[in-house]
Amino acid sequence: MQILIPNTSMLKTWLRNQPFTVVTPDVSMFLAARVTNAWRFQCPLPIISHCLNSRLPSLVYDAKLYRFNKLSYSLDKESDDFLLWLERKAGTHVSSVLSIGKSSYGRALYASKVIRNGDCILRVPYSVQLAPDNLPHEIKSLLTDEIGHVSKLAIVVLLEMKLGKHSDWVPYINCFPCLMEMHSTMFWSNDELEMIRQSSLYHETIRQKSLVKNEFLTIKNVIEPFSDIFERITFKDFMHAYAIVSSRAWGSIRGVSLIPFADFLNHNGNVKEFLLNDDEKQLSEVIAARDYCPGEQVLIRYGKFSNATLLLDFGFAVPYNIHDEIHIQFEIPYHDPLRRMKLEIMQRHHVVVKKDVNASSPSMDSFTIKEVKASSKKGRGLPQSLRAFARVICCCSPQELNDLAIEAKQTDGRLARRPLRNIDKEIKAHQILLAQISHLIEDYESSIKSLEASNSSSPVDRETVGIRRQMAHDLLNGELRVLMSASTWLKNYCTSLINTTS
Repeated sequence: MQILIPNTSMLKTWLRNQPFTVVTPDVSMFLAARVTNAWRFQCPLPIISHCLNSRLPSLVYDAKLYRFNKLSYSLDKESDDFLLWLERKAGTHVSSVLSIGKSSYGRALYASKVIRNGDCILRVPYSVQLAPDNLPHEIKSLLTDEIGHVSKLAIVVLLEMKLGKHSDWVPYINCFPCLMEMHSTMFWSNDELEMIRQSSLYHETIRQKSLVKNEFLTIKNVIEPFSDIFERITFKDFMHAYAIVSSRAWGSIRGVSLIPFADFLNHNGNVKEFLLNDDEKQLSEVIAARDYCPGEQVLIRYGKFSNATLLLDFGFAVPYNIHDEIHIQFEIPYHDPLRRMKLEIMQRHHVVVKKDVNASSPSMDSFTIKEVKASSKKGRGLPQSLRAFARVICCCSPQELNDLAIEAKQTDGRLARRPLRNIDKEIKAHQILLAQISHLIEDYESSIKSLEASNSSSPVDRETVGIRRQMAHDLLNGELRVLMSASTWLKNYCTSLINTTS
């Protein structure tokens, strides 16, 4: 999607909350989001992306910490040499106001000079970015469209890794995290995954790992004849390269790209800095959205991603994520005599109903719930389709279902957009939702207590296990918060309806 912007001065303000391609009269720019499959938990959406270091980032940004506590990080001399290498390779300055440092969370970028709101703080030419186009032609020609951009770029990474010191990209390849430093849930053991079984991320991790393995098997058949280029590549090797790409790459005109130096920027979901691609100038850049003092860490927003997405694609979670959401499923009871008619009417009015694994006919629907603000009278965060689903379930006769269908035709075609005329049934519909959500809350609370008990009984945790346990805790807590907000709103809504009838 492209949005026409009158001039570039307006672009800086407008871009802050827009994920679309942007075209101006004098420059063509678009947001380069971190590569992610969000939101795969329900249905595939266009790829968006942003960039991370596949290690724990600065989860909470505190300007005072970086401004006054200089011991919180140290400059990385080796990484400064990396910047000099990159600028020589690019033939131009990449940044004169940022220094690479080491914080308690790993590599990061810090302001080395005063930065003003609106300043361009880095520019990385396309010529020094790794993309699927870097694949040798004889291999690229054999890869079908069934192989995704991430997997193709993963092959490029594998090739450069295999070349070792003979690679033209060795200073950059040496900056990649090793396998043990990566915390995507795809690398979690079965016992570690059990910590998040309550979340939809559990099943999505298993599904994603299966998809990656299928792509690997296809790729393996392609690269096996090129033993002179590739040594024996294992699934473990491919998983490592795949995770490097999925956690660091950005969407680009070439599908996805690894952008050296820019991928040292850590994530904060509340800031307004983004990475922009300028196709006319053939470069990627970041514009400061506020002032920075020397010593402050510069952060950007990878996207409005929940902890589930951050964990699967980037390998980290944040303690309080305003973009957290939860995915739940509702099923029409098999003993419901109107079950077939209810399924038909929902499908007719574009309520996507999924098939049960043990049945040939669809039986359930999946919904995404976001945090419901206490001040919202309309329950924003609770999808209207979810409330419609509950209203359909509550219908007790074909006539009631037909009335909902007639209402849909008279409005915008959506089913049960309005409250049921029968207030008692409207209350019952929302009490069904409340009961389901209350049950989920109990399950989440039980899982979190189990996590905390496990933590307290193992005071000498291995570092990796401890990190992943905290990630699981942040994930479950965030999804529980969303459920609690929905429960509170539903209780208030039902109470208000009861009061109108009394």
